[in-house]
Amino acid sequence: MTSKAAGAATKAMVVAGVMSGTSADGVDVAICRVSLGRSGVAPVKVLGHSKFAYGKKLRAMVLAAASGQKMTAAKLATLSWKLGEEYAACVEKTAKQFKLSPQLVAVHGQTIFHDADEGMTWQIGESAVIAERLQLPVVSDFRPADMAAGGQGAPLVPMLDWHLFCHATKNRLLLNLGGIANVTALPADCDVKDAMAFDTGPANMVIDAVMQRLFGKEYDSSGRTAAKGMALTEVVKKMSAMKYLQAKPPKSCGREEFGKEFVDKLIALCEKAGATKEDIVATATGLTVSTIVEAYGKFCWPHLGQIAPGAKATEMLIAGGGAKNKTLMRGLTEKFAALGVKVGTTESAGLAVEAKEAAAFALLGWLTWHGLPGNVPSATGAKRAVVLGKVSYGG
Repeated sequence: MTSKAAGAATKAMVVAGVMSGTSADGVDVAICRVSLGRSGVAPVKVLGHSKFAYGKKLRAMVLAAASGQKMTAAKLATLSWKLGEEYAACVEKTAKQFKLSPQLVAVHGQTIFHDADEGMTWQIGESAVIAERLQLPVVSDFRPADMAAGGQGAPLVPMLDWHLFCHATKNRLLLNLGGIANVTALPADCDVKDAMAFDTGPANMVIDAVMQRLFGKEYDSSGRTAAKGMALTEVVKKMSAMKYLQAKPPKSCGREEFGKEFVDKLIALCEKAGATKEDIVATATGLTVSTIVEAYGKFCWPHLGQIAPGAKATEMLIAGGGAKNKTLMRGLTEKFAALGVKVGTTESAGLAVEAKEAAAFALLGWLTWHGLPGNVPSATGAKRAVVLGKVSYGG
């Protein structure tokens, strides 16, 4: 970093981070103050957070595109522009609600395709529309730069995890339960290059799909449906044998691995075993718990032990919409307690569970604006740290 860039980077900025994840349920906006603190650590303070649900028609279009349904170029372009308008409106409403004036907007966009093995990804939501509507510069399209450098393009949240949650004496696991579950393993007092992070497998995506298919509901509110059923251990075991779940990090996934075909197979196996509808939801929930615990044992724990063998304790902080699923949280808490890992949420550290990913992109946008790298090569597998994203200038 040049002295000029370093000087500029020390100035605090108010950045609106915008996230719409693989669950395709809506948009999270976190307006944050970001600056450069001591030892290169960037404090990120959430000043205001709002969540907006997609309208039925827009969500249907997003799901159709993300599920690989045939769509004309015109329809994909229309969807991208509509999402741009949606993101701009969400930022505007959040800024008005909290009486804030963002100086920069950082937009993840809506993923409609991600194939890390082939080095391709596509997030849509026209940034020029956002920049024009808000008259603000917009950083978008974060993942391709990492993939061009040989990385998976994901996960990108580890940069925030390290800046906010690295502890001097404790190992920390940062688990995000969105459509996909991803974990960051931070050895005690580690450098950012020692962070391990990867997608463990499905979280809300499969549970939501089962609920929609069997109950006509968008999701399992508080995990109440799963609590009425019983997870089928043999089905969980069979579904956990898939290649992705056994592969070593770095790795990332999405609807390509855990979409319709995966859900079809899960439901078919459960029905063959005589499961009730509630049992099938419980099995989908149990699968999420099982794959996270297995990933910890296979990959995270050896890494933590190697980098920080003298750590006093290991704790897990959970964020994402799945943190509100009591059945899912109970399963994780019980399984990890048996492994000596205390489970809580990011709320205890002052970060709302549904604001974390949007806050992460606020930080990444700030880094891009100052010409600073935003990826963590040890997490994505990239050959080097690179500046992420593309800038659309408004105003």
